[in-house]
Amino acid sequence: MSFSAVHLPRSIFYGKNSFSEVGKEVSRKSTKTLIISDEVMHRLGYVDACCDYLQKAGVDYVTYLGIASEPTDVYVQEALDMIRSENCDSVTALGGGSCIDTAKAAAVLAENEGYIGDYAGGKTTAKNDPLPLTAIPTTGGTGSEATDVTVITNTTDDVKMMIKQPAFMPDTAIVDPLLTVSTPPGITAATGVDALTHAVEAYISKKAHAFTDELALSAIKRIMENLGTAYRDGTNVKARDEMIYGSMQAGMAFSNASVCLVHGMSRPIGALFHVPHGISNAMLLPVLLEYAKPGCTERLAAIGRHVFPGKNHHSDPEVADMFVDEVVSLCEELTIPNLKTWGISEEAFRRVLPKMAADAVASGSPANNPVVPSAEHIVELYEKVYAFDYEELKNQRTEKERLQ
Repeated sequence: MSFSAVHLPRSIFYGKNSFSEVGKEVSRKSTKTLIISDEVMHRLGYVDACCDYLQKAGVDYVTYLGIASEPTDVYVQEALDMIRSENCDSVTALGGGSCIDTAKAAAVLAENEGYIGDYAGGKTTAKNDPLPLTAIPTTGGTGSEATDVTVITNTTDDVKMMIKQPAFMPDTAIVDPLLTVSTPPGITAATGVDALTHAVEAYISKKAHAFTDELALSAIKRIMENLGTAYRDGTNVKARDEMIYGSMQAGMAFSNASVCLVHGMSRPIGALFHVPHGISNAMLLPVLLEYAKPGCTERLAAIGRHVFPGKNHHSDPEVADMFVDEVVSLCEELTIPNLKTWGISEEAFRRVLPKMAADAVASGSPANNPVVPSAEHIVELYEKVYAFDYEELKNQRTEKERLQ
């Protein structure tokens, strides 16, 4: 008999003003916590608010605000050193995915031995429970508050290490849409497409199952219907609410069904060229959906019918094309660049293509894709993505339809 295991946080506090519960929740399991955040959250007043809630609940705290990019092994070690020197017995992550992923790694290492890279690829399994981690997201994108995954860059080898084990699941998630209102348009776009990619890849993954399908479809619909509004008007609380809820659902979906080719190819771009993860996902998503479509036309059509009701009289290939076209239009609306317009030189890009392809394959994610590429095919896809043009794809689709 086949079965699927589902991993989720022990507690989830969701809704406007749920942030106010952080003090009571942390006090239940801790007397001193390390707040892992960044200077942006500090300037916005969120760190001070967190400190006030903790203080009122009788919890001592110290802060680590060193996160200045996507998470690295350096940040993890700095946070870990502070946990140990300050005798913290819990961790509180406040911020985007970089803060939460760093906190996950530090919480696990605080109770287990070794370097964080030892846990990549299943080489080492955490033997002891991590320090209790409370994750508070401030962007509607990564869903890291509800996943047992952390992605940490090895700064020696320039490799993004994808680490997935139950120990990396936060103990508690506090998901308050009001914390996302301050997110600027560019980050809203990047994290929003990141969440969309999580949900779509969870649905087309070879590891998808009924539980993740329901979460993924709901997340896709919420994100497709609200990302444009949140991007244009960040103060629209309803759109922000839908986005952070969809992001959490997408996180739950991919944490239990895994991701596919987009993430496999995205991580090397981030590691070598420091493109934010959400942006690199968005750069890849339209091209790689076209590539995967022959292996998942029915699944893409199912997404299309869920997002756009009333398409039952269209064939599966037609609805699949409609959905991919809508993704392309959304990325275009969000002004997602290609790698060339981002500023990556073609010479530098071509020089590292073999390494990027090898790192993508080694991550394991491409093996979950409906169409599994070889390293050579991945190189070809990178080349196509480099100067990808939205209008060119639309024109190709129009010409294809004309000839049919």
